[in-house]
Amino acid sequence: MTDKNDDHFNLTPRRKAEFFMPPNHLKNKVGFGGLSDDILNKAQALLENNTADFRPLGEMYLESMMRGVEHVKALPDSMANDDASIASILFPVMQLKANGGMFHYNLVTLIADRLVQFLEVIETIDKDAIEIIQAFHTTIRAILLGQIKGDGGTRGLDLLDALNAACYRYFEKYPEKKRS
Repeated sequence: MTDKNDDHFNLTPRRKAEFFMPPNHLKNKVGFGGLSDDILNKAQALLENNTADFRPLGEMYLESMMRGVEHVKALPDSMANDDASIASILFPVMQLKANGGMFHYNLVTLIADRLVQFLEVIETIDKDAIEIIQAFHTTIRAILLGQIKGDGGTRGLDLLDALNAACYRYFEKYPEKKRS
């Protein structure tokens, strides 16, 4: 079973997925302060009752992720593993992680989170790392196509465990490519 206490596969991240807080021009115009409980309850109800179809957006992020993979594969080795190249894969995965749960695809969020952690600790994106990234892609795509909402139950956890196991096998095969 997946252990929640093994963030980053018990390794030290080499890079950190960054979150940029854009300026909030509307908030600057209307002022600062908290929101009433009524507004917060309405917002929560809106999120819980959200019926928008996440699949087209999820597919868009998956396509963007694979464009990043193809970009990295096309570069010479000396350039393929700089942080900007890895970010071309990492950014759409972060979007999947951030948006999956909002659309009731919690399993997408869990799986994307593990891929983010994998991408944060690997030194280079080699052939085997690409295979792992593609396995994550295939799994998330199957979840979207199958419209598997929530955490996917036992089968969802089995999928997550299989992806975790692949990552751990990678680190066992390439101990020099990890930082503990």
